[in-house]
Amino acid sequence: MLLRKMLLWKIARHLGAIATLVLLGGLLSATLVRLAPGFDADERELDPSLNAESVRALRQSRAGEHNILSFYIGYLRGAIHGDLGTSHALGQPVQTLLRERWPVTVRVTGVGLLLAWLLASTLAFTACLWRRSAYEILGTTVSGAFLCIPAAVLALLSVILNAPGYLAIALIVFPKIYRYSRNLLAKAYSLPHITAARARGLGEVRILACHVLPVAGPQMIALAGITVSIALGASIPVESLCGLPGIGQLAWQAALSRDLPLLVNLTVLVTLVTLLANSGADVMIHMLRPRDA
Repeated sequence: MLLRKMLLWKIARHLGAIATLVLLGGLLSATLVRLAPGFDADERELDPSLNAESVRALRQSRAGEHNILSFYIGYLRGAIHGDLGTSHALGQPVQTLLRERWPVTVRVTGVGLLLAWLLASTLAFTACLWRRSAYEILGTTVSGAFLCIPAAVLALLSVILNAPGYLAIALIVFPKIYRYSRNLLAKAYSLPHITAARARGLGEVRILACHVLPVAGPQMIALAGITVSIALGASIPVESLCGLPGIGQLAWQAALSRDLPLLVNLTVLVTLVTLLANSGADVMIHMLRPRDA
């Protein structure tokens, strides 16, 4: 009974920490947008067809955003009732925009992450199994080359070569996964019990499955949670340049137009997804600990 209460207390405390970070992330986003140069500027005011009353109405629509605390409190009140506000730039409810665009981002980032993990883990595992210096140099060179190329350049190359957007995301995330997982596997293979297992005549595949992965697995699961936020960040230039109507393209449009209601919601959404991904990785690691023991 005591253990159950302690578990429930840990879960409640963790959920409270997630909620606090999400709220602080939204407030910080609103503050940064409000303090950014040119926040009060609106390109629609330059339209010569608008009269003075229309320009005054445009300025009045943003009057409630000058006080950050009052705006954020009003946003939270509306969010509790399911109202996330209206986008200034697109003139549509934010809830509608997110509902229409999130499937594109989930598909692009999901497939990109899967390809990145398949490529990086295959190269890392084969490099440790074969232990050929030429193969390891090749993997390090390829991953280093893609690590040096900016995400926007890879997205532009995918447009020029007419490649799918998820391939660009895979190439952006791949070098980060490969270099970290390769170091983890190399460190695991250098442990004394691996040498003892080889001395007993165990095969490389069995050593990898029974002795290496239990050591490196928890850290690779934690890496998987981190790569979710990396892929979400990469989706902004990829979707914007490839013309994919997802959350990343929406974030880029909101940043250009300084669309405060839309930017706050996107920040809250990305923060929540990142925290949930890391929390899911922590839960998986916790579930694997008794087996490792």
